Amino acid sequence: MGDAVGRMLVSAAGIAISPMALIATVLLLATPRGRANGAAFAVGWTAALTAVAAVVVPLASRLAAGAVAPDWSWWFELAVGGLLLLLGARQWRDRPREGRVHGPPAWMHSVDRSTPARSAALGATLLAADPKNLLLAVAAAVAIGTGGTPASGRAGATALLVLIGSLGALLPLAVHLHGGARAPRRLDEWKAWAATHNNAVLLTLLFVLAASHLGTALTGLAG
Repeated sequence: MGDAVGRMLVSAAGIAISPMALIATVLLLATPRGRANGAAFAVGWTAALTAVAAVVVPLASRLAAGAVAPDWSWWFELAVGGLLLLLGARQWRDRPREGRVHGPPAWMHSVDRSTPARSAALGATLLAADPKNLLLAVAAAVAIGTGGTPASGRAGATALLVLIGSLGALLPLAVHLHGGARAPRRLDEWKAWAATHNNAVLLTLLFVLAASHLGTALTGLAG
């Protein structure tokens, strides 16, 4: 059980370290309906992560048939590590280079016209349509489902996954709501840092996560 929770936490932390979630939340908080849009984005993100877990955790549990970390789960973990490695290679290939200008994502062009409904849809999309986030969400859910815990334990682990994986959207919202007069400046600093270091953060994160999943899988298969 402890190993499964540890594997889940690694993936959940990888989801939480999502510069785009932070940037999107800060931009939405600066719109005319900032609080409603920022809260809706966080709801959309957490709802999408919850939906993935709600489907994958019971499915993985049924496939495990009571076994703790069955062999197929290690092969799945190996595949996750390989895919993360490929995503890291693609991130390296597409990294910004001197003399090449990369425009902002398409969703940023219409952020000023966002409504709560559109903000919630954006949150769900940035979670589910991002290969890194979706892959890690599924990997975390499989770890929970194959951990050999009862239904109550799986429910608690799923709630922890959703909480940790949503921190990229929840923390800026919390600062906006409770940070006082210094909140806008602090959020602007976070946004600027995330935008500047987005590629380096993702590149490092993908390779570290790939190494973690590959190492865990190989250890499990060898044992």
